Amino acid sequence: MFGGKRKKITVISVVSIMVAAMIAGAVWLYSSVSIASQTTAEPSVASTNAPLEMSAYYIVLPEPFIFNVMGKERDRLVQIKVQLMVRGETNEALANKHIPLIESRLLQTFAAMTVEQLRQPLGREQLRQQALTSVQATMNKMTDMPVVERVLFTGFVMQ
Repeated sequence: MFGGKRKKITVISVVSIMVAAMIAGAVWLYSSVSIASQTTAEPSVASTNAPLEMSAYYIVLPEPFIFNVMGKERDRLVQIKVQLMVRGETNEALANKHIPLIESRLLQTFAAMTVEQLRQPLGREQLRQQALTSVQATMNKMTDMPVVERVLFTGFVMQ
């Protein structure tokens, strides 16, 4: 008789503790998210760097780049999928307008690499930086603006 009541009280107590813990966790999570959003919002308001205030747009280049690279032992076939990050609708429109020129410039940059450079993570990062520099230089000549903020490799295969 008393065993059933104790069991019922124990179950109710455990459930009550679990509900209280979930509520406390939700309050803590909500407060930490709001604090984080306040701390990240303050620098962007105070910032005078206009490009970071504009929305980022990602332009997927329609086809992956497929090219041969020379190596000491043998040549390799490389495939790279690329996306461009631009800020603002104006830069997005300019980049989309000049996609053939950008693709040509990227292919020239990629073909200048060697197998040994592309095997290393640092070599791939250098390639990405060189690609960004060459695309920005080309876009500066065409539009008097760098247009592209980042060149992103979304796929990289070397055989």
